[in-house]
Amino acid sequence: MQRLLNRALPLLLDGALATELEHRGADLSGGLWSAHILKAQPELIREVHLDYFRAGADVAITASYQATLPGFLQAGYSATEAEALLRRSVKLAKEARTLFCSESSGMSTPLIAASVGPYGAYLADGAEYRGRYGLSDEALRDFHQPRIEWLLSETPDLLAFETLPSLQEAKVLLEMLEAYPEAQAWFSFTAKDAAHISEGQPLAEAGQLLGAHPQVVAIGFNCVPPHLGTALLANLARHTSKPLVIYPNSGEGWDAEQQCWLPSYRVPKGFGSLPEAWLQAGAGLIGGCCRTRPEDIQALRQLFAR
Repeated sequence: MQRLLNRALPLLLDGALATELEHRGADLSGGLWSAHILKAQPELIREVHLDYFRAGADVAITASYQATLPGFLQAGYSATEAEALLRRSVKLAKEARTLFCSESSGMSTPLIAASVGPYGAYLADGAEYRGRYGLSDEALRDFHQPRIEWLLSETPDLLAFETLPSLQEAKVLLEMLEAYPEAQAWFSFTAKDAAHISEGQPLAEAGQLLGAHPQVVAIGFNCVPPHLGTALLANLARHTSKPLVIYPNSGEGWDAEQQCWLPSYRVPKGFGSLPEAWLQAGAGLIGGCCRTRPEDIQALRQLFAR
C-alpha cells in the first residue's frame, strides 16, 4: 500500500477529542468549546491523547480545532495568550507521545497532526456543514493566518485542514500552505451527500484542486455519517491518486441551534463492518470524529491487525 510520511498505510487516527473531554467531565459550554480546556484543564487534553495512543492510534489530532485568534479575543484573551494556547495544543500532544513512547518501547512513534478547523466552527452555528460564509478570500486568509503560523512554529508532523464545507476555503488554505513549502497537510471535507461537499460542489472539483499537489498528503472526509463513507470514498477516488482519509462521527446527529446531540442510531463499536469497505474503497487513514471514543479506536486497531 502507499506510504504517508514514511509510514505504511493504513494509518489509524484518533477519535473525538471534544466530546471525549466532555465525557470526562470538562465543561465545553461557550464559544471556545474544546479550546477553553487548553487553559482550564490542559492535563486532561494530554490524558485523552495518551489514551488514544494506548488504544492504538498512529496519529493524534491536536486540540486546536476551535482555537482561533478571533475566538480567543472575543472570549477576553489577549493575542499573546491566544498564541501561547495555540502552541500549547501541539505541545500537549507531543508530551502525550513522549509518555506513550516511554511506556511502549519498540512501537513506532505516533504522528502529530495540528488541527485547523474551518471558519464555520468559529461561528458555532453549524456553518461547517453548510459553507457559503459570504467572506472574501482575503478575510478567510486573515482569519486562518495566525493559527497556521503559531501551530507550525511548534513543528507538528503535519496539519489537518478538517471539517471543511467550502471549496473556496480549501483553495485559500492550499495557497496559505504553499507559503510554508516544508509543511504538509491533509484536507478533509464535510458532505452534502455522497457526491458533493457541503457547499454543493462536486467531489470532482475537490479532487482537481488538491489531487496532485505535492504538499497534500491525503484528501477525504470527517464528521460525516458513517453510512456515507464508502460511497464518498469511491466517488473521490476517481479524481485523485492521493491516499484517502475518513473519520466519521458516531452516526448521532448534532442540533446546532439547541447545542445538543439528538437521539439517533449509533453505529457499533469501531463502526462495525464499515471500515473494511472503506479500506477497499481506498482509505489509507481511518479514525473517528464526534462521539467516538478510545474503545472505537481499539476496535479499529484490532481490525487493522488482522
